[in-house]
Amino acid sequence: MKNVDRWLLPDGVDEVLPEQAQAVEHLRRQILDLYHIWGYDLVIPPMVEFTESLLSGSGSDLDLMTFRVTDQISGRMMGIRADITPQTARMDAHSLRREGPNRLCYAGTVLHTRPRGPLESRTPISVGVELFGEATLAADIEVIELFLQTLKVSGVSNVHLDLGHVDIYRGLLAEADLNAEQEAELFKLLQRKASGELSDWVAANIKDKKLASWLTTLPRLTGNQEVLEAAKNALQGAPNSVLEAISQLEKIVAGLTGSGVNIYLDLGEMPGYHYHTGVVFAAYVQGYGKALGNGGRYDHVGEAFGRSRPATGFAFDLKSLVTQGSTSSALVEGIFVPYSDDPQCREQAALLRSQGNRVVQGFPSQKVDFAEINCDRQLVFEDGHYVIKELS
Repeated sequence: MKNVDRWLLPDGVDEVLPEQAQAVEHLRRQILDLYHIWGYDLVIPPMVEFTESLLSGSGSDLDLMTFRVTDQISGRMMGIRADITPQTARMDAHSLRREGPNRLCYAGTVLHTRPRGPLESRTPISVGVELFGEATLAADIEVIELFLQTLKVSGVSNVHLDLGHVDIYRGLLAEADLNAEQEAELFKLLQRKASGELSDWVAANIKDKKLASWLTTLPRLTGNQEVLEAAKNALQGAPNSVLEAISQLEKIVAGLTGSGVNIYLDLGEMPGYHYHTGVVFAAYVQGYGKALGNGGRYDHVGEAFGRSRPATGFAFDLKSLVTQGSTSSALVEGIFVPYSDDPQCREQAALLRSQGNRVVQGFPSQKVDFAEINCDRQLVFEDGHYVIKELS
C-alpha cells in the first residue's frame, strides 16, 4: 500500500472536522435538552450486540445494512448497529421493563454496509425518540409534534411533512389473496406509482372488481388534507382497517393545525410496510434529495424479546440537520496565554477558564499562528498586572 493510501477513508465514511463538529455537538445538546423537557429519558446503547437481538423484527433491509463481526470471547456473531431502534426496543422489553408508557431518546453514530442513497454517509449520527407502551393516537400525535419541534430547534424552515398510513395498503392487501411473489410485484408497482403498469397487473391478477378499483386508485390519493375526503369516497366499502386508518389521518391533521408546516398526504405510502403498523411520516425540504428524518408506528417490535408493546418514534441524521438548518457553526474564538513559569499567569488562565472562556496555553519557543489556534485575544503582562488585549 502506498503511503498516500494511509490517509484515505472508505467510500461513504466521513470525518467531522472542528467547525462542523462544534455545530453538530451544539445541536445535539439542544435536541437532547428538547427531548428531556418533553419527558424522554436518554439512553446510550452499545455499538455492537449479538445479531440475534440487534436484528430482531427489523426486516431484511436492516439485515443487509449491518456489518458483522465475530465475538472473540463467546464465538458468537455480533453486529455493528445500523439502527438504534431495535436496541431501544430491547431496553424497553428487558433492561427497563416499565409498566406504563416509556419515553426514550438517543444520539449516536450508526454504521451502514452501504450508503442508503447516492453521496450519503455510511456513518450518520442518528438522533431520535421512541415511545413504548401507548397504542392510542395521542402517542402518534405527540411524536409527530416532537418531530416537528426537532426541525424547529435545528433551524430548518419550509418543511413539508409527508403523512401516510400503512394499514390502508395492508387492509386492501389482506383481501387480495396473493402469494409472496405477487405481493412483491404489487408493492414495487405501487411504490413507483406506475399507473399504467399497475392497471395492467391488477387486471391480470385481481378478480374482485371493487378491490381492483381500490388498488388502482391508491397512487392518485395524494395531496393536501382534502384528499382524505376523496379517499373516503373512493374507498367506500373497503375493510374497516382501511377506513379507520383514514380516520386516524384526519385526526392527526386536525391535531397539527396551527403548526405552520406544509402537510402532504400520500395514502399509498408504505415504506417498510412489513415493519410499520400504522401512521408513517417523513420531513422534506426543497433542494434536498432525501428525507431529513422519518418515523412511524411499529407495534410488536418487542415480540422477539418476549414483551410485545405498542411503539412509535422517529430518527434524524444529525449531520444532515446541521447542513440543512440555520444553527451557528462558527468556532468560539479564544484567548492565547503565552508560556510562563509565573504561578500568577497559571492562576489567570484557570480563572478565565472557570468563567467559560476558551483558553489556549502556549508552549516554550512556540511560533504562534493565531488563526490556526482560533484566538482573537491574548493575555499579556503590563504594569505589574495581567490584562487581556485584542489581537490586531
